[in-house]
Amino acid sequence: MPVAARVQRTLHQVRHSVAAPDRNPRMAVVIGRLLGLAFLLCFATGLYSHFLQNPAPWMVFPTRPVWIYQVSQGLHITAGIACFPLLLAKLYTVFPELFQSPPLRSFTHLLERASIAVLVSASLVQITIGLLNTYQAYAWFDFSFRLTHYALSWVIIGSLAVHIGVKLPLIARYWRKRDSYHDDGSVLERVDEEDDPDAALDVPDELQRLTGETPTRGVTGRVFAWMDKTPPPANDSADARTSRRGFLTAVSAAVGAVVVLTAGQSFRIFDATNLFAPRKQGVGPQGLPVNRTASAAGVLESAVAPEWTLAVSYGGAREVFSLARLGSLPQHEVVLPIACVEGWSQYAPWRGPRLRDLLDAVGAPADAHVRITSLQERGGFGVTEMQPEFVRDELTLVALQLYGETLDIDHGYPARIIAPGRPGVLQTKWLSTIEVI
Repeated sequence: MPVAARVQRTLHQVRHSVAAPDRNPRMAVVIGRLLGLAFLLCFATGLYSHFLQNPAPWMVFPTRPVWIYQVSQGLHITAGIACFPLLLAKLYTVFPELFQSPPLRSFTHLLERASIAVLVSASLVQITIGLLNTYQAYAWFDFSFRLTHYALSWVIIGSLAVHIGVKLPLIARYWRKRDSYHDDGSVLERVDEEDDPDAALDVPDELQRLTGETPTRGVTGRVFAWMDKTPPPANDSADARTSRRGFLTAVSAAVGAVVVLTAGQSFRIFDATNLFAPRKQGVGPQGLPVNRTASAAGVLESAVAPEWTLAVSYGGAREVFSLARLGSLPQHEVVLPIACVEGWSQYAPWRGPRLRDLLDAVGAPADAHVRITSLQERGGFGVTEMQPEFVRDELTLVALQLYGETLDIDHGYPARIIAPGRPGVLQTKWLSTIEVI
């Protein structure tokens, strides 16, 4: 038998052997809807976080509610973790389709399979590096995580759009349960079966019928003949219905488990079940987690130096604030969350002078943008910028205290920024200078 024919027979036999009642177009659509929703949620919240850190000049961001970034990034990380079981479930439902014969039938079929290849590979890389970043496993990255994560998000959404466009007739056909099954519970025929050479085959090996050769010859033939001794239950049997329900129950349980066991780092309601997330509320210096310590930032000496001052400048005007002078300004207390890009967050009471009071001391305008520089010598975001909506907000402080105590050095002593609705990486610690730009 020609090699091409043997390959075709093997592909068809594999496809038949891995068929199961819960591997059908309706199940693929159901899981696909959930996965698509998770992808879109991750994409939208990811864009929000990205542009907060890299804003275009015309962008203005809300400062209320104060928990907007806490919820946004918490949903981003939680939905990203939920993508693991959903993506694996989706691959399970379409697994037999990997063994179509011939592998490519038309340009549309090529476009469909290419979009799937890009979508699956990019998604697996995206959620894996996202999870590693959540655990701050930066040693694994020989690349810029932020740029890679951002670029891959567009690749995923683009390939998802192509995939949905190509498969839209099939998705529409099986979108509703009542339109997907016969009265006896069997799945309705696919709308694209006329284009699928395997669709009309009703025997495990169509080439056996065409060529007269037995499929039990050779190693693969014997393996598939053994697999076919106990045929899978028909779609219209009670076992098939049980299999479909059992599969959905297992997927729901897996998604629920990964959410409940990790979401506590973002949402206090799940704190008691937070067993596997990298951060836990209430654990850290002064009862608050930290990402970058003073040691990691290289500020153990400079942050506690007696001569430390904070310089604030606008044009030719410049004011130097010692810790004592900052403490003599009107002090305000705000309760704001620290919400980090890795997904963890926690509310805490902060106390210190308002940032706008320091800027008023140098005559800064009401629409001032500022550049904030940290003492840190290592790590990213040593220099950050702040837009006017945050600068002039009454809740934006140069914080000197946390929970009524002097800031721990790991939390930014002697002074740090705290503002509503901003990622933790932009809440600059170990302040050195603030300049109007």
